[in-house]
Amino acid sequence: MRLRWMSVIALLAVVSAATSTSLNAADPEKELTIAVIPKGTTHEFWKSIHAGAVKASRELGVEIIWKGPMKEDDREQQIKVVENFIARGVDGIVLAPLDDRALVRVVRDAVARKIPVVIMDSGLKYDRYVSFVATDNYKGGVLGARHLGKLVGGKGNVILLRYAEGSASTTLREAGFLDTLEKEFPDIEVVSSNQYGGVTTEVALRKSESLLRRFPEVDGIFCPNETTTFGMLLALQSVGRAGKVKFVGFDSSDKLAKALGAGEIHGLVLQHPFDMCYTAVKTMVQHLRGEKVEKRIDTGCEVITPENMDQPAQKELLTPDLSKWLGR
Repeated sequence: MRLRWMSVIALLAVVSAATSTSLNAADPEKELTIAVIPKGTTHEFWKSIHAGAVKASRELGVEIIWKGPMKEDDREQQIKVVENFIARGVDGIVLAPLDDRALVRVVRDAVARKIPVVIMDSGLKYDRYVSFVATDNYKGGVLGARHLGKLVGGKGNVILLRYAEGSASTTLREAGFLDTLEKEFPDIEVVSSNQYGGVTTEVALRKSESLLRRFPEVDGIFCPNETTTFGMLLALQSVGRAGKVKFVGFDSSDKLAKALGAGEIHGLVLQHPFDMCYTAVKTMVQHLRGEKVEKRIDTGCEVITPENMDQPAQKELLTPDLSKWLGR
């Protein structure tokens, strides 16, 4: 009788282990469906993110559904997109949260429904995600500060035009920039650091024009994302000061790349958005297939300047050809 009970217990243990494995790893024969949700869909940065998702989809044999809000300040729309994918029952979600607090509830809901989430690009004040795949954004701000500090000779007046409240990635860039100036360039005075350019070029242009009127003799400027950089570029051009004020921005587009080549921008801190999303989707697939993944993956950043912009690796980062992946 004792041997019979021991056999039953052993059998139950095997069944339990098999059941546990089936819950934690996807069926290798099943095509996985992964939702990729960006902060927005219009800026060049997100097109590179999309292209990285497409590459991962083709290489890994998974279905990618790409959907996000049009504008990067539409929190409610992004929340609805996540909710819809939860209701649909996708296998996993890769999310770039446009607000580090507002998206916590729906991510928590996804996890409760056994839908794993990989966070990319920008952080979230919640840690039950599979992995966080992003630039070290604080380091990006440090690089921007060091480059601008050298450009202005370690002295003078500079402006920081912030992006938007609640955006974890740009908040870290701004902090890295300000901390580094304070520590390494004590003779530089930050004359303005409390203005936000917002998510559209139009708003960023108006804020930039206002700052240039208040500080017409400013020596240097730093902007932490694509829209603020482009808005400030237009403002500098409109007052005839493009190229005269030392200007470092963040991220790229065709227009920003041309301005860099023309000497109107003196440096762009660039991420690796294509690799970021490719890695985020790959990490999700590995997790769904039962493999161990890293909790934090840094995809890197670097400063592109007029002097190095034509080198092959920097040129590909500055003006990537996405037609192979997006068909346009």
